[in-house]
Amino acid sequence: MKIKAIFFDLDGTLLPMDQDTFIGAYLGGLCKLLAPKGYDPQAVGAALWKSTGAMMKNDGRISNEQVFWNSFAAILGDGVRDEMDLLAEFYAGDFQKVKNVCGYTPRSRELIDRLKQTELRVILATSPLFPTVATESRIRWAGLEPTDFEYVTTYENSKFCKPNPVYYVDLCEKLGLVPNDVLMVGNDVGDDMVAESVGMRVFLLTDNLINKSGRDINDFRHGGFDELNAYIEEVINE
Repeated sequence: MKIKAIFFDLDGTLLPMDQDTFIGAYLGGLCKLLAPKGYDPQAVGAALWKSTGAMMKNDGRISNEQVFWNSFAAILGDGVRDEMDLLAEFYAGDFQKVKNVCGYTPRSRELIDRLKQTELRVILATSPLFPTVATESRIRWAGLEPTDFEYVTTYENSKFCKPNPVYYVDLCEKLGLVPNDVLMVGNDVGDDMVAESVGMRVFLLTDNLINKSGRDINDFRHGGFDELNAYIEEVINE
């Protein structure tokens, strides 16, 4: 059966990065932002980690955004909700400096442009742990535009997170797809290749490979952009 859509991960896939370096720069910026408001940087960092973990365990009753803020406020006090506007300013301002710890490849732009000439639907299935403004920034860091994608997952519009397989099922339902219609492309064995368990085809992009479980990557079609392009051509022409 021919695929109808390609789901792409962002961080480490279309946007090259070392995840630990990125997270360190991101958390450091947020902690610095809230320190003048009287919040202890270590407490903020711990609250961010715990609230991110809460989103990853979201059972779908409320949005990831609501889960995050409920957890964040429970830890730091309800007054932290008053800083939401300040966080919006952070994402528009100092967050942009985090781009400096990310990489860039023109291959992402070349691939998306090529796919836009086909009938395939192109979706950004990035981990929905960030607000729209931060996600759209990272898309642009990759040399792309949010409008290059039919749909982009963010913490506002999502109720599940990777590696929960329901994240992929839910996204398909929103888009009127079934998993067999989809090829999922990502760099993280744990977060992205789990899409195979719901019936999607998968491709593991190994340029910035994450494989915390040490799984044999030969279980999946894998390689760099050359191998990915060849696989896409293969499935288009089935």
